[in-house]
Amino acid sequence: MTKRNSLGIRLRYAFDKSMAAGPIALIGWLAVLSLLIIIAAAAFLAVTRIAPEGGEPLNFFEAFWESLMRTLDSGTMGGDTGWAFRLVMLVVTLAGIFVVSALIGVLSAGVDGKLDELRKGRSQVLESDHTIILNWSPSIFDVISELVIANASRRRPRIVVMANMDKVEMEDEIATKIGKLGNTRIICRRGDPTDLYDLAIVNPQTSRSVIVLSPDGDDPDSQVIKTVLALVNDPNRRTAPYNIAAEIRDGKNAEVARVVGGAEVQLVLADQLISRIVVHSSRQSGLSGVYSELLDFDGCEIYTIEQPGLTGKTFGEAMMSYEHCALIGLCDRDGRVDLNPPSDLVIGAGSRAIIIAEDDAAIRLGSPGTEVDKAAIIGPRPADKQPERTLILGWNRRGPIITHELSRYVAPGSVLTIAADTPDLEQDVAELVVEGNNLSVQCRVADTSSRTVLTGLDVPSYDHVLVLGYSETMAAQPADTRTLVTLLHLRKISDDAGLHINIVSEMIDVRNRELAAVTKADDFVVSNRLVSLMLAQASENQYLAAIFDDLLDEAGSEIYMRPVADYVAIDRPVTFWTIAESARLRGEIAIGYRRIRGAQEDHRALGGVTVNPLKSEALAYLPEDRVIVLARD
Repeated sequence: MTKRNSLGIRLRYAFDKSMAAGPIALIGWLAVLSLLIIIAAAAFLAVTRIAPEGGEPLNFFEAFWESLMRTLDSGTMGGDTGWAFRLVMLVVTLAGIFVVSALIGVLSAGVDGKLDELRKGRSQVLESDHTIILNWSPSIFDVISELVIANASRRRPRIVVMANMDKVEMEDEIATKIGKLGNTRIICRRGDPTDLYDLAIVNPQTSRSVIVLSPDGDDPDSQVIKTVLALVNDPNRRTAPYNIAAEIRDGKNAEVARVVGGAEVQLVLADQLISRIVVHSSRQSGLSGVYSELLDFDGCEIYTIEQPGLTGKTFGEAMMSYEHCALIGLCDRDGRVDLNPPSDLVIGAGSRAIIIAEDDAAIRLGSPGTEVDKAAIIGPRPADKQPERTLILGWNRRGPIITHELSRYVAPGSVLTIAADTPDLEQDVAELVVEGNNLSVQCRVADTSSRTVLTGLDVPSYDHVLVLGYSETMAAQPADTRTLVTLLHLRKISDDAGLHINIVSEMIDVRNRELAAVTKADDFVVSNRLVSLMLAQASENQYLAAIFDDLLDEAGSEIYMRPVADYVAIDRPVTFWTIAESARLRGEIAIGYRRIRGAQEDHRALGGVTVNPLKSEALAYLPEDRVIVLARD
């Protein structure tokens, strides 16, 4: 191979490398080429002593300057004289036109490439103290809406979203489905949350918290677990622990997720959360409003906060020392949650108080309640549990969990009838697991949106009716439409029978909740919204998942709605201090009430539920009103 060919190959290799390096390298090559042309022209003019007609010969530096001017501006040679000088300058000018044209093309391609890169959402996020949302699902809009409310008091809050979607599509959907963003800025990036390189784009090292949504598609839990694994095992991760809130659909995968995430991850078990709230709401009308209030940033929230002033007090004394908030439990140094501990438990140093309050500024210790009307307090009355008849209309993957939860609460001799027309329903029912022998299960394959079928089921004979969405066999909107049709038929059956039927319905899309209000069902559980609220709250409070695990566990303290008349005399107005003291004497914590007369003025659609009322306000109650308590039975 000749030296000339070898040199050509090396130059071509260098040029190819610069092409791959990007616009900056190409601009450098064009600058070098321009310089070579100018030097060659200057040297030629200096050696040949060619000059404009009637002018002096140019030295190298003067010739260099003249060549540079004609390279940058082709119009400069218009005043040249002498054909020899004109010919040299023409060559220089043509070379300059080529170089400048190439430069413009390179710059244009570079700008287009950068804009395309920005559109794809592959640029690095430089924010700090931001909230990261990984994956895309219908829950994301409620999550962002709640975080916007939580960020109202923060300075320059940022939410970074990354999913395998086009950046512009994500931004358009968020702008369309979410109203005002307030002071919060949304930043979208495209990438694979399970990939370490892509995760680095959203800068988790400086993040405030990370929310991992369960994506649509096959085996979503695996994607969530891989994402958590990538976050906590990144070789370049920060030393401080992350605050990760992750959604898991199937409870069977929870143990693996906990092993992977350790203490850095809070798991929101979506199906378990929804199923338990459906069961609890079916047995206590209006209970879903309590959970919505506790999970919604727009109302009262659960705070876990140090209260040194409680050290040395008993829990009962501490509970009666807050007028504007409600103390419901304690969290020890190791993060273990204890809701509704014994009233005589002495609070030790280092314990964190678990408090329901409108905001953290309202958490102030005061004097123990002195407005207790002891004469109005009524002692506990024994109540016998009676067998119950429950009807489930519709079926989805949460059905088995709902059945098992129901079997833990009912009295012996209770009956559950399941009616739906999903594939393999009879086999699913045959494989159901119930606890104990208190509940017997029956199955009927039928179209639950048919009035004839519902009439044949003798709906008024049941104590509770649960309407589940066909979310496994239908999309969200068709499933909710079928639920609405079923609810309308149930309303007509109830009106014709002249009886009140206790109906709780599961809705998938929160927008259909308002449409369903005309059916006059007792309660609605909006599945996607509850999961979204839980994830948003967990991203702000690292103890929240453990608190709700205890609230929804039959073995722990749970929320009950009981007649106010069982706690205090209702023949005169009483303060909530009195109700709270009556509950405390029973080993319970009163956290609110549900007043029937207040339901019409309830602009937040909570069914007249008020959580964390002002304790000093005296109110008159009706026999139908309920007190909301945290109790172990």
